[in-house]
Amino acid sequence: MFIVFLKFSDNKSQASQFMEGHNQWIKRGFDDGVFLLTGSLQPNLGGGIVAHNTTLPDLQSRVNDDPFVAKNIVSVEILEITPSITDERLKFLLD
Repeated sequence: MFIVFLKFSDNKSQASQFMEGHNQWIKRGFDDGVFLLTGSLQPNLGGGIVAHNTTLPDLQSRVNDDPFVAKNIVSVEILEITPSITDERLKFLLD
């Protein structure tokens, strides 16, 4: 399981130009069963993603396909978590 931080860079002002492509990229992540959650980092710092069902190299490749990453609108940090205890509703993450 991974947490991806997409933090705005100095090119943040260009985000609106690439928002449609970024949103399509997010949709593909959900459609492919890789993204579990996306949301905004507060206050207006960028975005975050919880991902699973992937490897670190595959996730890095996927993240590099994000127009926000390609256009240097965000910088990326990926943290890997090995779940060991979960709430019952999240037991699927232990598989």
